[in-house]
Amino acid sequence: MLGAWALAACSAEEIAVVDHHLNQCPTCAEEAVRLRRAVGLLHVEENLDLNPQLRSRVLAGCLGRRPARIPVPEWAAPYDAEAARLDALIGDMGEAEWRAPVALRWFDGERARLRDTTVAGVIGHLLTVDGIVGTAVGLPDPLGPGAPTGPLARTEAYWRAEPTHVAQLTRYGERPHGVRPPRAASRPATPRPPESSRAGPRPDAIRGPWREQGHALLRTVSFAGRGISQLSVPYGEFALPLRDALLDRAFECWVHGVDIAEAVSYPYRPPAAAHLNLMIDLCARLLPRALAERRQAGLASPPRHLGRAGVPSRSLHLEVEGHGGGHWYIALDSPTATASPDEQVAHLVLDREEFCRLVAGHVPPLDAVAGQLGDPEAIRDVLYATASLSRL
Repeated sequence: MLGAWALAACSAEEIAVVDHHLNQCPTCAEEAVRLRRAVGLLHVEENLDLNPQLRSRVLAGCLGRRPARIPVPEWAAPYDAEAARLDALIGDMGEAEWRAPVALRWFDGERARLRDTTVAGVIGHLLTVDGIVGTAVGLPDPLGPGAPTGPLARTEAYWRAEPTHVAQLTRYGERPHGVRPPRAASRPATPRPPESSRAGPRPDAIRGPWREQGHALLRTVSFAGRGISQLSVPYGEFALPLRDALLDRAFECWVHGVDIAEAVSYPYRPPAAAHLNLMIDLCARLLPRALAERRQAGLASPPRHLGRAGVPSRSLHLEVEGHGGGHWYIALDSPTATASPDEQVAHLVLDREEFCRLVAGHVPPLDAVAGQLGDPEAIRDVLYATASLSRL
């Protein structure tokens, strides 16, 4: 049976018999090693995780033979791909994996906030926030009429119906290893639900509605035509055009896909380079506004110059390394000013995955830097503004 054993073609009972014999027979054990090496030469082990570009390649091949009558807009393709990848990850999960604990992290001002939930709770969160985009294009709200408009408020409302762990609030660098962070002083303590109630929603009650909503959203924007890309999508305190809102949802699908994959000990690759570049570009375009909001809240240094709209002003050169990265110039003094290489006062370099982890609030701002040069105050302000883009 050594040949079949080397090819992993034995039954469990046969494997037990062979293993028992190999422990007692040096001659067969030596032969088994040679056979296993030969199998390795015939077929090199490969990562079983799907390549992020596989879906795009298959679709491109199919559409090359028969073009789509109503194609998905190019700006919606990242959401289509990342939602499909996340669905593939959770598709074969068992009940125990759906109940695996997941710690959701985001950055709030100068603090990291943590929300303990489950894999099922993460998909429920995506369902509720995707619902913001869905209702903007006329789809029914998964939370029903009268639901809150902000992402955090919607998720809180959903999780009140599906009990999860208690939210925690901590400050970067203040939490000793193994010590639970204190609760926020402004939020009353919530009784910890019993163990049996913290499983989150049932898989069949959450995965199907989430995917159906995503498919309906893609069908709607595809049939609506080009003009819908600038439709305003309200997120409570701010709004995004629809094309940027779908990039935001694609980014969150990936980030939470990584959260889930880590919870179940499974590899999860970054998005395709072209899609990742669009997501990073969105984050870079949002930075001047995020910096201005932090400045108004007293969390960033005051502007050095009162620049006029459209006029070049102090700028930071943001370089994101790796596939999907690139170079961006960030206006520092006003979101309406124009960034310019000629006005560069600082150069900030980050790895693509560290930049995305920073945007997601998963890493302390000052720990994400790969390289920096120039005005340290401007660099610090941009790092914290990048982290403040994150939210639950």
